[in-house]
Formats: sequence, C-alpha cells, structure tokens
Amino acid sequence: MNSPATDVVRLLTVREQTLAVAESLTGGLVAAEITTVPGASKVFRGSVTAYATDLKHGLLAVDAELLAARGAVDAQVAAQMAAGVRKALNADWGIATTGVAGPDPQDGQPVGTVFVAVDGPSGAESGSAGGGKVEALRLNGDRAEIRRESVRSVLALLLTELAGEHTGNERAQDTEQNGGF
Repeated sequence: MNSPATDVVRLLTVREQTLAVAESLTGGLVAAEITTVPGASKVFRGSVTAYATDLKHGLLAVDAELLAARGAVDAQVAAQMAAGVRKALNADWGIATTGVAGPDPQDGQPVGTVFVAVDGPSGAESGSAGGGKVEALRLNGDRAEIRRESVRSVLALLLTELAGEHTGNERAQDTEQNGGF
C-alpha cells in the first residue's frame, strides 16, 4: 500500500502540477515526508517553515490584523498560509499546517488544536481569497504524535482535493504509465 506522500507525488506527476508547503507546528515534517518519495523533485517546489507568527505575515502574506486578532492557530490563518505559499513559490497547489503540538496551550487554544489547509487551482479560478479547503482537527497524544497526525491529515486532505479535481484524463494516463488497470 502506498503512503499518502507517494500517492500525492504520483498524482501530481501525472497531472504535471506542482506543490508548495507552508508549515508551522510540523516544522518541516510535511516537506520531509514528500521528499522521501523518489521523483518528488518533479512536483515539489519547496517549503516555508514559518514557526514564528511574524513570519506567517512576512513570508506567507497572512493578514497581520487576522494574526493580531485570532493568533496563529486559526482556520483562516491556515487557509491564507496555503494560498500564500502557493503564490510565493509559484505552485499549482499549496498546503499548510498550523496548530498546538504542546506541551502548553497557545493563542488560547488547547494542545491538539490543529488546522490543515489546501489551496489549489479551483480556488484561484473561483476568485476566492485564501480559497481552498481547511480542516479543523482535535488531536490526542504527545507532541510527536500530534505532529505526525498533522502530517498525515494535511496529505490526506490534499489527496481528497486532488480526487475532487479529477478530470478523467489522469486515470487514462496513469493506466498507461502502469501498464494496465
């Protein structure tokens, strides 16, 4: 069975699309997971690990007033991070993670509060600012478990969005590539 990262790289390769990653609580783990996949260099543009709140604004264009009002652990912040990294790194898709891995609460949010987001081509075409999809998670476990589950969750969300963008053409191409059904 393929890992989610393997499936992401395969689907993006078939579509000739690219990916950029914005991370906070995962600290580079999403990018590391993707780059373990052979052939990732065909689709992976790069990543921004914006751990400090001011970097989310400075590097990823997250609204400063939003950060001041709600803090970094917020659904809208995650959406803007995904859109911001997509634009900054000139990728077809952007994904983002923000949340509280622990041991202490942050921005009034308890440990295990995580937001993962995806921004892709349909978000841009529909004209939605910070478009795409955001998922709110309430995770249990220690710091390492919360971070691991955040990586798994953002990749799963991206796979769901990629499936929703299915044009029918990539299945034919994928079948050819793999020599059958």
